[in-house]
Amino acid sequence: MQILKDYINGQWVTGTGELLDVFNPSTGEVIAKVPVTTTERVEEAIQAAAEAFKTWKDVPLQQRMGYLFKLRDALLNRREELAQLISTDQAKHIADARAEVDRGIQLTETACGLPLMLRGDKIAVNAHIDGEIVREPIGVVGALSPFNFPSLVFGWFVPFALGCGNTLVYKASEQSPMFMQIIAEILDEMGLPKGVFNLVNGDRPVVEHMLNSKDIQAMAFVGSTKVGQIVAEGCAKTNKKAMVLAGAKNTMIVTKDANLQGFAENFKNACFGAAGQRCMAAANVLVEEAVYEQVKEIMLDVAKHVAVGDACDESVYMGPVISRQSVERIHKYIDIGLEEGCTLLLDGRNPQLPEKNKNGFFVAPTILEGVTKDMRVAKEEIFGPVVTLIKAQSYKEGIDLINQSEYGNGGCIFTETAIIAQDFLRHTNSGMLGVNVGVPAAMPYLPFGGTKGSLLGGQYKAQISDCVEFFTKRKVATIRYYGPNQA
Repeated sequence: MQILKDYINGQWVTGTGELLDVFNPSTGEVIAKVPVTTTERVEEAIQAAAEAFKTWKDVPLQQRMGYLFKLRDALLNRREELAQLISTDQAKHIADARAEVDRGIQLTETACGLPLMLRGDKIAVNAHIDGEIVREPIGVVGALSPFNFPSLVFGWFVPFALGCGNTLVYKASEQSPMFMQIIAEILDEMGLPKGVFNLVNGDRPVVEHMLNSKDIQAMAFVGSTKVGQIVAEGCAKTNKKAMVLAGAKNTMIVTKDANLQGFAENFKNACFGAAGQRCMAAANVLVEEAVYEQVKEIMLDVAKHVAVGDACDESVYMGPVISRQSVERIHKYIDIGLEEGCTLLLDGRNPQLPEKNKNGFFVAPTILEGVTKDMRVAKEEIFGPVVTLIKAQSYKEGIDLINQSEYGNGGCIFTETAIIAQDFLRHTNSGMLGVNVGVPAAMPYLPFGGTKGSLLGGQYKAQISDCVEFFTKRKVATIRYYGPNQA
């Protein structure tokens, strides 16, 4: 069985502490062991990054971009290997896994344009004085990755942090750590100076040590709002910059004039792509009464025909969720919905599976009907393939549902009326909105992030200029020259 390692100061390091099981969620089998990096080893990684920063920050920008181009080429060459790893330990369906690896490549390509984004600014204050704004790297960055998007989050953090001149201590998710093992291998093979990138593993004690370290200047995190609040508060106590992308509860609105074929094409991916384990999943579907029955039939027909099975099986659409604990949590929410008075329109508990997948962590598409916006299942993040169906008199009730939520990551509306779309875009308090787009996730050249409880810390979003803002600090200089002394 494979025993994963830490990568510290340019060396692969065998763990000396506790080992955690890494599962294949499609089968329930243990496929590897991942170390819980000891506090001493985490500190070694931090100090290695701090020492490397002294020289890395002065490496010419063009040379740093050279490393990013090498990284991009290596990702392309190992694309299928990386996708298979994601499909195995994270159990994202192989088609989705390939798409995620592609997004990581696209983000790396975008970071290759950093020279145009890192330019400072200058103004002539008057005839004798200039004002300059210069961007500089911030130092050692700690990065905390979630289980559900190892390649995407790598693309948000690693290329931009290193390209801006910072060094990294990166903690992979203990549930899906195998992707980052290959990333560390790639960075090592392409000759990245030792200490610039360091990989640690484990769970809460590792995070706590990173948060408490005075030698880490910033923390970048993606995960639940509960953990995100801990990270944001820890950063505030130690005066760290904090990028904290947190939880979500997104609503899809369907108006009476919506193109229902377009809705049907989007519904499947928006609600059941990645088994609902993503911050941009559509969790609530609110439908105007005039088309409610039609939309319900569409949803039921689409969901019934979602093929569920092994994430590496090309013939299925949806794989399992990440763990047995996730299955239990999702089942609990289904029970809560029934207790609250919902009707189980489609029950995804205990799906029929091939023998090899009987011990896997599966929940099939589930639809709860008769949901009202005050119910827990309409307000709380379930993080699985469970959709609530809500009948409404007007689309404005959907705007109210989104605005009343503690989260504000995404939302979308299906309508063919421009004034309704305009009203939705203007009055909905959420970070990423879509019109006839079921998953309005921002492309790599646009900022990615929400509002309210979905974006904590310093309110920094991911991608493009927001990444530059986070991974650099600005220095302002006021400059005057008197000229040589007169004789």
